[in-house]
Amino acid sequence: MAITKTELVASIASATGQSQSTVSGVLDSLFATVSEAVAKGEKVSIPGYIAFESVATAARTGRNPQTGAESKIPAGKRVKVTAGSKLKAAVK
Repeated sequence: MAITKTELVASIASATGQSQSTVSGVLDSLFATVSEAVAKGEKVSIPGYIAFESVATAARTGRNPQTGAESKIPAGKRVKVTAGSKLKAAVK
């Protein structure tokens, strides 16, 4: 089961006593800040919970699994998300 943003906002608002619109604004600002920093090549880390960073990918040759046809995949960037120790421990 996945938690939607609406459910997350409602849960945080309930736990903190803040309004849902305030919590939603904070979450939007958090993700906008993380997106901007990662786009600039900076690593964003919340110790113990999660880290976001941009990593470069090399150009490579891909293969269509249905036809077997090869295609060139250009070099680019992707976002790497790493779980921290507290998040990992919570899952165990």
